[in-house]
Amino acid sequence: MNISTKEIFPELESSLDPKRYARVDRYIQALFQKTLTQMDDGSPFITTGDIPAMWLRDSTWQIKPLLRSKHPKILDFLIQLSKTQVKLFLIDPYANAFNSTPNGNCWHRDFEDQSPWVFERKYELDSWCAVLYLARKLHEIFGTTEHLDQRYQDAVQLMLQLAKREQRHDRENYLFFRENGIAHDSLSHEGLGEPTEYTGMVYSAFRPSDDACKYGYLVPANLFFANELKHLPIDSLKRDALDLVTQIESGIKNHAIIEGKYAYEVDGLGNQNFMDDANIPSLISLPFLEICPSNDPKYLETRKFILSERNPYFFEGKVTSGLGSQHTPNRHIWPIAIAITAMTSTNQSDLISAIEELEGTDSGTGSMHESFHVDDPSIYTREWFSWSDMTYVDLVLTWLDL
Repeated sequence: MNISTKEIFPELESSLDPKRYARVDRYIQALFQKTLTQMDDGSPFITTGDIPAMWLRDSTWQIKPLLRSKHPKILDFLIQLSKTQVKLFLIDPYANAFNSTPNGNCWHRDFEDQSPWVFERKYELDSWCAVLYLARKLHEIFGTTEHLDQRYQDAVQLMLQLAKREQRHDRENYLFFRENGIAHDSLSHEGLGEPTEYTGMVYSAFRPSDDACKYGYLVPANLFFANELKHLPIDSLKRDALDLVTQIESGIKNHAIIEGKYAYEVDGLGNQNFMDDANIPSLISLPFLEICPSNDPKYLETRKFILSERNPYFFEGKVTSGLGSQHTPNRHIWPIAIAITAMTSTNQSDLISAIEELEGTDSGTGSMHESFHVDDPSIYTREWFSWSDMTYVDLVLTWLDL
């Protein structure tokens, strides 16, 4: 799409110093020039950056800053992207990443009957949430209903149907095992995953990092899903969802809140996993996802734990500190998490501090990476990661309150 950053955000250039504006401009234009392609029917398709596939989750967070624009071209683009997400979800609701055509490309062919549209078929509850979030925000911000068509309604009904099934997950129904020697790339127990017991929450096989869940009830994803179901933009669909919301919230209350803070994962059998991951949805991102305010007592208690050595994925080093992931090497933190930690803080000065930190840890490349080493930012993963770029843009816009 041929549109300038000045058209998208007319006030932005005068609000930033030239160097910072140039960075924001570069990231936004990279989204349109390097990740945006079209499907055969003309629908927009956004790759995650350096991988030629579209993740439902990533695509929502890549375009989130654009929800602040008032340009009609941007609105039309976002409406069409929401329709693309729905279209892909309906092809395979258990897939996390898709091809732009049914070309059979894939990260790994994990299922004999895997659709040629599917790049990866990791069942992640947050993928559903990402589809719902974008559709909701378009309605709330712009008042549009163009994307809330029959396909969208079919997708929501399918989510509700499958969510009710996944409240009582059948381990034999979805097996995921890769013989690549990476434990977290497969479900445990030879692809079956850990046993679970009914809680009211919805099972998720994988985290938003694309790593296998240790325990099947991923708490931030369930909080996100319940919140989106409560705020569905079509009342007739919302009525069908409220019973499910009540069950999910009861499950969280009874199984996932321990000593005033949220667990990251539980199994309904008395086991909890206390940690947080850099990827969204995370526990630290709950205010960012509009699930609770930043000063919520349970959130503050959880945040205190997350940003401490008690969290196995919080790393402190010679240069900086922050949240990492099982997905990346030890002592690597994620720029995405640096931005989210600032955007969920009750201290406004954390926003500019995070902006300056991100600018100073790109190892002179001018791009945001997936992760970097806390002692040496020149050691990083992924040369370019569009989600990370655009979360930096979101951080800058939040700081400016644009």
